[in-house]
Amino acid sequence: MALFSAAVAETGYSSYIMLIAWVVIIGVFLYFTMIKPQKKEQNRIKTMLAELEAGDSVLTSSGFYGVVIDVDEDTVIVEFGNNKNCRIPMQKTAITQIEKPGTDA
Repeated sequence: MALFSAAVAETGYSSYIMLIAWVVIIGVFLYFTMIKPQKKEQNRIKTMLAELEAGDSVLTSSGFYGVVIDVDEDTVIVEFGNNKNCRIPMQKTAITQIEKPGTDA
């Protein structure tokens, strides 16, 4: 009987170790498939917006193409189309793509 209870105790202990191992494996998998790519994308966007300057062609999150006229800390003024009267202030976070002048995309 003592041998049986020792075997049960050891089986219970190893099942906890296996459970912890699976939790760690799933955590590592989630980190490399979800968290790390998201942080990489956030850093890319942060760098892109930090390099934003007047004269850059931009694409906004609403799908409009324009040219940056002025850059402030949190806002930019974007000119849309050839009409010089269509200048709209917007948040920097509304910009999704930037094309520097003189570069071919």
